[in-house]
Amino acid sequence: MNKQDLTIGNPLTKLILFSLPLVGGSLFQQLYNFIDTLIVGRLIGVDAVAAVGAYYPLSFLIIGFIQGSSIGFSIPLSQSVGAHDDLATKQFFTNGVWLSVIYAIVLTPLMIGMTLPLLRVLNTPANIMSMALTFTTISFIGIPANLLYNYSAAALRAFGDAIHPLHFLIASLMLNIVLDLIFILQFQMGIAGAAWATVISEFIGGLLNIGLFFIGRSKLSLQKINWRFSLPHIRKMSLIGIPMGFEYCISAIGAIIMQDAINRLGSSTVAAQSAADKIRQLFTLPMESVGAAMATYQAQNFGAKNRQRIKQGITNGVLIQVIYSLVSFIIVNLAKTPLVTMVIGTGSPATTKSAVEYLTIISFFFPIHGLLMIFRNTLQGWGHSGYAIISGFGELLGRSIGSFIAIGSAGFIAICYSNPLAWGISLIYCVFTVWQLFWHDGLIGNQNNH
Repeated sequence: MNKQDLTIGNPLTKLILFSLPLVGGSLFQQLYNFIDTLIVGRLIGVDAVAAVGAYYPLSFLIIGFIQGSSIGFSIPLSQSVGAHDDLATKQFFTNGVWLSVIYAIVLTPLMIGMTLPLLRVLNTPANIMSMALTFTTISFIGIPANLLYNYSAAALRAFGDAIHPLHFLIASLMLNIVLDLIFILQFQMGIAGAAWATVISEFIGGLLNIGLFFIGRSKLSLQKINWRFSLPHIRKMSLIGIPMGFEYCISAIGAIIMQDAINRLGSSTVAAQSAADKIRQLFTLPMESVGAAMATYQAQNFGAKNRQRIKQGITNGVLIQVIYSLVSFIIVNLAKTPLVTMVIGTGSPATTKSAVEYLTIISFFFPIHGLLMIFRNTLQGWGHSGYAIISGFGELLGRSIGSFIAIGSAGFIAICYSNPLAWGISLIYCVFTVWQLFWHDGLIGNQNNH
């Protein structure tokens, strides 16, 4: 493992260096999603793309729950790493594995059984129902592989290793593309081949991640006693992980509500918002990666009880996000029209105009999104995921209000302000809570009060 001790060294430098692999991973994932959609569309057809799209809302909810929970499970692990408590580190790691196994045993059959009812609830068109059912069922069969990948990657980052998860992510995504071509072209497996390619490549990526804990110079040297099921450790990890999983679900529900409002405004609005938001994500994903780095940084320094470095981390994180947001704002507003045209072409001037308007408005609020990532992930790094989940309700409220106004009289302009409103409500809550815990209550020395 490329371990980084985030409790020593210049906080700004540490945050930037730890964030860069996370940013690279996010951008590479976006590139892969584009290539994967291109392969499915060209080799199978437009209906196959729609079938994969029908799975996305379920992926947002269920896979988002798994990702959030896995990150939450890694927080106590990060804290024990920061405290240099070798015994606790091993116990949290192994009990995180047991929790992932429990998740797999419960969620896999549950979601497979609910696949058809869920697709019907989402009003999946009849002409793609069969392919959507196939793709979604296989994807849910792969829940154990998804758990293996997400927990192992989160555990590596808990040790300050962001490099190996990036390398293994790139390797698994490249494998996915190769398997797509083999299963679809060589074995004529159609949409099932695309689904199995994802499951297998995710499983291989997870094995590569988890293998670092058992081989090499930095292996954990786990003994049989370290693998004992520990209720206190399970409880602590669950109290952080489960709320974080639900936070992801709540955010997903807000996005689904907003998407329903967008759909009601017509296909031109759907195209405009979809194209503009894909461009927006390219600029905001690095902010989220800095936020993920902040969670690990805060967790390690919380474990080390280093109040000064915790404060420096917040200050430097805010500085990084503000500077990056301002640079992104300038780039977006200089290049917004060419960027939109590159995505949707020049065939619909009205759609292009709406997409440009969306980017103009939302880029103005980039600093709010960046700061939200700092303060929310700070709460998560301290282990206060119960507070963080409330911020998820803030996002749900903001998107619901924007969607309601959009359906009424405001139309597309309300959609443009929905995400900024959601970010703003959540940010106000997170800033107040961080201030209350750290500056008012005195966080260090009162770690078990919440």
